[in-house]
Amino acid sequence: MNRTTIKQRFSIIGNCPALNQAIDVAMQVAPTEVSVLVVGENGTGKDVFSRIIHQLSLRKHKTFIAINTGAIPEGTIDSELFGHEKGSFTSAYEARKGYFEEANGGVIFLDEVAEMPLSSQARLLRVLENGEFLRVGSSKVQKTDVRVIAATNKNLIQLIREGKFREDLYFRLNTVTIQVPPLRERGEDIELLFRYFANEFAARYGRQPQQLTPDAKEVLYQYHWPGNIREMRNFVEKLTVLEARDVLDRERLLQYLPKPDKTLTISGTAYTRDNGGEGNGPGFSSRSEEFLIRGILELKRDLAELKEFLLHKGIVPQPGSMDDGYPLQTGTQLGFPAPGAYRAYRDEAETTPLSTPLLEESLSIERKEKDLIRRALEKHGHNRKKAAHELGISERTLYRKIKIFGLDEA
Repeated sequence: MNRTTIKQRFSIIGNCPALNQAIDVAMQVAPTEVSVLVVGENGTGKDVFSRIIHQLSLRKHKTFIAINTGAIPEGTIDSELFGHEKGSFTSAYEARKGYFEEANGGVIFLDEVAEMPLSSQARLLRVLENGEFLRVGSSKVQKTDVRVIAATNKNLIQLIREGKFREDLYFRLNTVTIQVPPLRERGEDIELLFRYFANEFAARYGRQPQQLTPDAKEVLYQYHWPGNIREMRNFVEKLTVLEARDVLDRERLLQYLPKPDKTLTISGTAYTRDNGGEGNGPGFSSRSEEFLIRGILELKRDLAELKEFLLHKGIVPQPGSMDDGYPLQTGTQLGFPAPGAYRAYRDEAETTPLSTPLLEESLSIERKEKDLIRRALEKHGHNRKKAAHELGISERTLYRKIKIFGLDEA
């Protein structure tokens, strides 16, 4: 199978040298059993290369599992990847196979591998070195024959320096590296992709494919494309849906692109913010919205777990037992007001300074919480998993509380 056939089969558009080299490397390593690390920015299509390697390998008729490790909560990632035994944690009502057991004989694609916690990295290293792993809650060694393809948009060397990624795991994964180029470095591929997506969405929405004037094409080349191919695809779909004209000039195209000074960078990834009703429209881009929503949901879940823990330990009264119906006047506001009471509480709070007794109450709760966590850790020999189970909170919440109260230094 040659490069042209690969492009047709996997819908790869473009002819830039860096892209062609990445495809050539994928074709060369596919028949082997070496581990492969695919490196590139978000939206460049790293997952496509994992499918190319699988389909051209001797394992093409075996299981292929793609996993976004960054989307799995830290407290459950070991269970997801390696399985668990019945009763190994609170919700483990029955034994369960992990992905490495399910994919025995096949291929696993670990996207966002840099997001794995260090403890899970150690387990992964053992699988790569001798094909062995332990289910969570088990001492019985399991064997698996899985080829691993990993991907990341992070600088792993920098993460190694910061102590966030294991150096030995890096060298095991990095037998062969495939570098996927960002869209802004692919030259004329930018225009090819625009035409491809314009035809795709024109057929989908029953209209003529949109075309660009020469000065509008220059806009495409000058734009940074922080979201790469994913951003280009969404951009062309938006044009197809919203723009009535079939031929767009520079000024018209600029109205749909974000302003250069409205780019927000989070953890090395660029996100587009509201530019006042022009360009990208109101609010954040879809990738940024996903990032923010995930953070809000995690915070909401952690607060709920902490409230349940404090109620269980009798540190705060049960809902409905407060005389005035107001929530706790602390920084965390873990209580719940009676219907309509919060407005009255807020109005009163705006004119009444926080009193010393209330401040002391807040500090008292924090001291009690810290003391309970410290005692649970000491009881279980600083085994955080057992301590979290004893306290009735998740390991993730416990880890954060340990950091907040400085108990990791104790």
